[in-house]
Amino acid sequence: YSRQVVGWSMDKRMQAKLVNDAFLMAIWKAKPAKGLIWHTDRGSQYASDSHRKILKQHGVIQSMSRKGNCWDNAVAESFFHTLKTELTHHCKFKTREEAKQEIFEYIEVFYNRIRLHSTNDYLSPVDYENHHKSV
Repeated sequence: YSRQVVGWSMDKRMQAKLVNDAFLMAIWKAKPAKGLIWHTDRGSQYASDSHRKILKQHGVIQSMSRKGNCWDNAVAESFFHTLKTELTHHCKFKTREEAKQEIFEYIEVFYNRIRLHSTNDYLSPVDYENHHKSV
């Protein structure tokens, strides 16, 4: 609800391990109650046995987009557009490790804690969540 990125991962290939790692980071960080609805596209990574097993272990309900329905993932797509236009399109990374470090700093330091979001009344995601915890 706040636009905070709570789980992410990088790898050479888009396999189930990649999305599982990002999902487990999100579970560890956000600690959601059982019954969380996890919305994804129809990628094979999200339909894999390993991914469905992790969802079941954490009491998460899976929701997949209908074929060709891009609106279901609009917030995630907006984040990736922002990441590309604000960071990666302006950088020439020498190594994958350098890319990981720069993207880590962008997400964890800038995007979640500093970058203002019009959807959040011009607060960062962390500030928006803290504001709503105190209200």
